[in-house]
Amino acid sequence: MSAIADFAKLLALFFSRYLMQQRQVSPNTIASYRDTFRLLVNYANKVLGKPPQDLSFEDLDADFIGDFLNHLEHERGNDVRTRNARLAAIRSLFAYVALHEPHHAALAQRVLAIPTKRYTRREVDFLNRAESEALLRAPDRTSWVGRRDYCLLLVALQTGMRSSEIIALRRVDVRLGDGAHVRCHGKGRKERSIPLRRDSVAALRAWLKERGGELYDRIFPNQRSRPLTHGSFDYLLARNLAVARAACASLGDKRVTPHTLRHSAAMELLQAGVDRATIALWLGHESVETTYIYLHADLELKERAMARTTPAGTPMRRYEPQDNVLAFLNSL
Repeated sequence: MSAIADFAKLLALFFSRYLMQQRQVSPNTIASYRDTFRLLVNYANKVLGKPPQDLSFEDLDADFIGDFLNHLEHERGNDVRTRNARLAAIRSLFAYVALHEPHHAALAQRVLAIPTKRYTRREVDFLNRAESEALLRAPDRTSWVGRRDYCLLLVALQTGMRSSEIIALRRVDVRLGDGAHVRCHGKGRKERSIPLRRDSVAALRAWLKERGGELYDRIFPNQRSRPLTHGSFDYLLARNLAVARAACASLGDKRVTPHTLRHSAAMELLQAGVDRATIALWLGHESVETTYIYLHADLELKERAMARTTPAGTPMRRYEPQDNVLAFLNSL
């Protein structure tokens, strides 16, 4: 196998045989890895002047991969987490190459030694109750689009589903009778059911009656009856957010994305006293530890904890029992 041919062939085998057949990774993982290598070969074409079919693994050494990662951060404006995700995909390919083509093992080990970057973990953004209500009042419910937007935003804020899960919802995934719930397929091929409140049940019942369609049709289509995309979800949220900001001042400088709606659902559960294990199950988290991000973000919880403490300089008082029986027993 020539040096040029083995890159193209091993890249194809990495996707078709390793990722799809052996590991059976999710379509989202395939899409993420695909985008990584699209960016990589386009960068190589720009810097090295070689089209993808002429690349060899010797072209993609550790120094070149390092330059590519810097390009992602400084020229494309990707954050550190995105940079680390791209590096994870590249590492996965080179681990596969080291195993199947040992003569590339030394090169692969140098690429595998590129470290991930540490980054500052920001507190999660979420909407409080007033902000959520302002957002739900924003859609013009006299129009088809407004009724769709209202139902979608209400379901997102109540269930905490990821945007990909909401976009993929079908009529067959919704039960509106006794034990009303939605069933969704989350990350890692985990299926979960999420109960629905009465207001969500009413909104979904009205919307599905108007929506019509077959059992396996998507619940939230665009105006051409095609499934919503992530871009169209972002657009409808931005459109309604612009209206909500005019009525709710605290939304003015707040960064709101579809994932913010998921965080908002989690924070509402936490502030209602729901335990972390239940929140993790509700959101489809792999580990209960993931829900700690919401504890860090809950300022009201921290304020209640602070209220139980004693300010510095406050004299300590001796405990004096108020009950006569305790006073009698303490005097013995």
